[in-house]
Amino acid sequence: MTTGTITKVAGPLVIAKGMRDANMFDVVRVSEQNLIGEIIEMHGDRASIQVYEETSGLGPGEKVVSTGAPLSVELGPGLMGNIYDGIQRPLEEIMRRTGTNLHRGVDVPSLNREKKWEFVPRVKTGDSVQAGDILGTVQETSVVEHRIPVPNGIAGEVEWIGEGSFTVADTVCRIRTGDKTVEVSLMQKWPVRVGRPYKKKLSPDIPLVTGQRVIDTLFPIAKGGVAAIPGPFGSGKTVVQHQLAKWAAADIVVYIGCGERGNEMTDVLNEFPGLKDPRTGASLMERTVLIANTSDMPVAAREASIYTGITIAEYFRDMGYTVALMADSTSRWAEALREMSGRLEEMPGEEGYPAYLGSRLAQFYERAGRVIVNGTDDVEGALSVIGAVSPPGGDISEPVSQATLRIVKVFWGLDSVLAYRRHFPAINWLNSYSLYVDMLEKWFAQNVQDDWTMLRGRLMALLQEEAELEEIVKLVGMDALGASDRLKLEAARSIREDYLHQDAFHAVDTYTSLHKQYMMMTAILGFYDQGVKALEQGLSIDEIVALPARESIGRLKYVPEDKLAEEFTAAMARLEAEIKQALDGRKQDA
Repeated sequence: MTTGTITKVAGPLVIAKGMRDANMFDVVRVSEQNLIGEIIEMHGDRASIQVYEETSGLGPGEKVVSTGAPLSVELGPGLMGNIYDGIQRPLEEIMRRTGTNLHRGVDVPSLNREKKWEFVPRVKTGDSVQAGDILGTVQETSVVEHRIPVPNGIAGEVEWIGEGSFTVADTVCRIRTGDKTVEVSLMQKWPVRVGRPYKKKLSPDIPLVTGQRVIDTLFPIAKGGVAAIPGPFGSGKTVVQHQLAKWAAADIVVYIGCGERGNEMTDVLNEFPGLKDPRTGASLMERTVLIANTSDMPVAAREASIYTGITIAEYFRDMGYTVALMADSTSRWAEALREMSGRLEEMPGEEGYPAYLGSRLAQFYERAGRVIVNGTDDVEGALSVIGAVSPPGGDISEPVSQATLRIVKVFWGLDSVLAYRRHFPAINWLNSYSLYVDMLEKWFAQNVQDDWTMLRGRLMALLQEEAELEEIVKLVGMDALGASDRLKLEAARSIREDYLHQDAFHAVDTYTSLHKQYMMMTAILGFYDQGVKALEQGLSIDEIVALPARESIGRLKYVPEDKLAEEFTAAMARLEAEIKQALDGRKQDA
């Protein structure tokens, strides 16, 4: 261990001399208070240390001790349902020991060392294993089977494998590798700044189904994909992420509250344990890991929080799970980079952010992906990353938003105007996009309907035409439009109000399967097509707009899945009958 002496303290930055034998990114303990820090710059024997706790009261002359190891997380049973801070300290356990205030220098293991877990082996003595192979399983929660992998860099023959109750620190397996024996416990450590290895990255050609119509239909995200949700305060970023955490087709959810306001994180902490998981019927916390790092915690700890979260997410991906990671928000993380960059007196980039902002964001997002994980068998795992961005005043021309947009493939742009109109999700369909659409076309054709992409294209075209026609209406009024253009406006209104608007708190409307989305698209476009024919046959636009069948089509979103086919058929038959009746009445009058 290397011991140095503090020469300067500047907020979360501590400079120490006598650290020649230490390495970059080593974890250090600062002063007698045992504060946790990380070396982020070396100049000869002088180390610049990012301290993850409050540094008030520190002064020159106090000691700094290097642990000789990089900042790492503990991976093993006990992660699920836990709430950690940015450097993986278990907040509930700390509260039990120290009370409601988080004391500086508190040292609590991330995983409970006393709790015993029931280990069921999957291999036997004499089997050959390699890194990534599953040695055995632990039923961590009622819904998550924790698979214990052979640690990275180890391959050999199983000398002994245990069965029964073990703590995370107990040896459960001994593996003979060449001339030495390696002992494996239920827990392993991994440095947070290093991505976990895998065999092969797969093409993002399977969608991550979310049940949110505006996302699945218009701007889908692939399994293993990356998405950004930029939006101003109050536009619904957190609610969208809650919906995705609850409904996305993911086995595991990792939620990082990175520098968010304390009340927002409190909502998550209060809401998630009480939410019933629609996939399993148990509490949503049974398959969720929370990283809580609020805006009143030291700025530097935000920088570590997203690395802590994504390393935990990669670990579960390596078990063959589909993992969804929510980072809320990367803007606060970028503020931590800016703070430390300023303290280090580095040359600033745009708006004071460091010049390496883009590369750091890319290093984070590129750890997502659908992969074949390490191991003898070709097991598939996926890690999808959804990052919220909080640009000041909703201005996405600022550096964090722009750097993010250069990296991610999906942009769900939240709009304060839509939010004030109570349109949820407030994703603006005119400036959002998904670059996965073409890659996912084949999957939708094979697994939903072969004309899914065609219907989606028609929906987008009508919404685009509505925006253009509304400009004309503002200039010369509605009366200047022809009947066909007014019909387009009515169809677009149906798309907006009956399809894209979705009630997160309605028992049925909160989630829509792909099959139901297809039926709803077909019904709305069916109304438009029938209306075009009726116009050609002499029916007026006012008569078409007033058809009672429109109400039935609009209410399809509130129809449960088991009654959908019946209601859809009835609504379309009613529409046809009403148009025929109106045309017959027109002929009789003539």
